[in-house]
Amino acid sequence: MLHAGYLAMLVFTILGSFWLEIFLKIKVLRQVNRLILTITPTALFFIAWDAYAISRKQWSFDPAQILGLYGPFHIPIEEYLFFIIVPIAAIMTIEAVRKRRPHWTIGDEKNLGGDHQ
Repeated sequence: MLHAGYLAMLVFTILGSFWLEIFLKIKVLRQVNRLILTITPTALFFIAWDAYAISRKQWSFDPAQILGLYGPFHIPIEEYLFFIIVPIAAIMTIEAVRKRRPHWTIGDEKNLGGDHQ
């Protein structure tokens, strides 16, 4: 039996937000360098945190919910994907809000070079 509960949650996250890229043309996925700079520091922190907690037996993953494929530090592949997919989904959501409600500010508008004024 395929144990894909965690993967199903990631697919649901993709389906719930990645459509914004196509229909609202928010162009988040075209800004690869920006995504890498945004996601990497936090992902590395949480991977280190997971690795530490797993090594101390303070954290584990339900084998019935994961595929059983592991990356470095015995962290399931789904967890690595989580640290990429969920932040991208969040970025897409805020960029969709900016696109639909350009008069709503979130505080970093000066850094956008006039894209969303």
